[in-house]
Amino acid sequence: MREDLKIRLEEFKKRYSVEASVQGRISKPPVEFIGEEILELTVSALLQGENILLCGGKATGKNILADNLAWLFARPIYNVSFHVNTDSSTLIGTDTFVGGEVRLRNGPISQAAQYGGFCILDEINMAKNDAVAVMHSVLDYRRLIDVPGYECIPMHPAARFIATMNYGYAGTRELNEALVSRFTVIRMPTLQAQQLHRLLKADVPDASEENIECCIGLFLDLNEKAVNGEISTHPVDLRGMIAALRLMADGMRPKDAITISITNKCFDEYEYQLVQDVVMTRFV
Repeated sequence: MREDLKIRLEEFKKRYSVEASVQGRISKPPVEFIGEEILELTVSALLQGENILLCGGKATGKNILADNLAWLFARPIYNVSFHVNTDSSTLIGTDTFVGGEVRLRNGPISQAAQYGGFCILDEINMAKNDAVAVMHSVLDYRRLIDVPGYECIPMHPAARFIATMNYGYAGTRELNEALVSRFTVIRMPTLQAQQLHRLLKADVPDASEENIECCIGLFLDLNEKAVNGEISTHPVDLRGMIAALRLMADGMRPKDAITISITNKCFDEYEYQLVQDVVMTRFV
């Protein structure tokens, strides 16, 4: 990372301390993000007070980057995974009884606003209109949460929102213009062989070089077929590849490890056979 960004990061951390009660939410991610240019872009945007939207295909490191950014800025993390049942109360909070009084039990967005946390909005393109409406006043110049029946919650100056979205997943939809305009958008590039090697080696240090190279080749082969529309994105599974590599390091036969971690995730018989053929070119 550029030296000027490192200096500004340290100034940011000194300016905005973190309350002791939420120090436990600051944790070092298990994997370091690999991609200097993207990292510098996102750090620069966050230092300027922007909220960012990380978009791209499967296994491009969106969540790893989000976790690394929260660690670099030394901010507590609050996670929101959008799904069909996520509504405004899930994000802001719900009523609860405390000492005979009705009070607001803060949700992740309210807590991020209160403590200056980094709120990671995972799969934001699965959000319903009810949930999206909440985000508008939070993400624009107002930077506040107006909860009916309660006092307005102002946004801590260190609070940031990092949204992620995949293309073409079931249940996803186009984001409306008003929401997109509130983000700085970063397109995540596909991982290259060198980046994959560093990632797999860091995740499974006991893995043999031969198995790592075979896994990298298989991942790239499957990704190419998915891009060309020959197979779905189901077998393009980096988490599954890491799991398979761990099983290999533990003594399982490579072909068996790939079968249970990658191939068996294809429930369409035609696709299963296609993936199995690709696997056979890398693992005998």
